[in-house]
Amino acid sequence: MTYSTYSSDYDAFYGGLFFVFLIITLALVVLGYVVNALIYYYTAKTNGLGEVSFWAWIPLVNVYLLFAFGSSKTTMQEIKKESLMFLLIYIGLAIVSIIPLIGILASIAMIVLGLYYMYRLFYRWTGETGMSILFIILTIITGSLFYYIYGLIKMKKPFVA
Repeated sequence: MTYSTYSSDYDAFYGGLFFVFLIITLALVVLGYVVNALIYYYTAKTNGLGEVSFWAWIPLVNVYLLFAFGSSKTTMQEIKKESLMFLLIYIGLAIVSIIPLIGILASIAMIVLGLYYMYRLFYRWTGETGMSILFIILTIITGSLFYYIYGLIKMKKPFVA
């Protein structure tokens, strides 16, 4: 009876399959980030936030624009102040989410905050509450694909609400 120290063909196959899966996942993450940044950038330019539109390309800070889009304030100074406050809360939650057990609650809070402001963004695009809720549900079901398509359609159009 002899034992081989070489890996089997199955190990090489599954290792290669994992590597291909990893590369495809990484490519989809980068593509999603670029599309999201484009949506935020052009939406900010179109709706009066041109001076901070470049923030769309900065990771974690680009959430500031989502908070600005969903703001119910009327003046630019109030919108910036509210967006900065929620950005700091969001970054704080991101830091706390690293801690075991408490991190689960912080992650849930981040998801709820993000979904609420995504709802507000859909509301600003459509002007209808029911459509905004439907669009959030479609975004969740399609794994954000609906958000990317609808955002690319609406990014160069001014808000209706």
